Amino acid sequence: VQLQASGGGLMQAGGSLRLSCQASGRTVGNFGMGWFRQAPGKEREFVAALSWNGDVTSYTDSVKGRFTISRDNDKNTVYLQMNSLRPEDTAVYYCAADTYGVHPTKRRYDYDYWGQGTLVTVSS
Repeated sequence: VQLQASGGGLMQAGGSLRLSCQASGRTVGNFGMGWFRQAPGKEREFVAALSWNGDVTSYTDSVKGRFTISRDNDKNTVYLQMNSLRPEDTAVYYCAADTYGVHPTKRRYDYDYWGQGTLVTVSS
């Protein structure tokens, strides 16, 4: 499975961006999917995840109410809608696939495939 993240860029605080994660090589319709981010000098951290059918989601506290994870299994794509962006959201965002998929997981080691990352920069 190859994951290609896109949609990052430079945005002012309060703005919105939508990240996309296009999977190729095989369908990820049975996989749980997640987004992580890594700011300069910091560890990679969990952002959001959803189950294989999209019915169950999980978010880190700092993005609840601002970010929404979703998926379109027909397009083999997962999205992260980011609203009300803050400077502290600045990071490289990575999508990842969990082949187990039943419940969204926050643990990095549960994910089997990773994309290359897309940079999000939020200016104040």
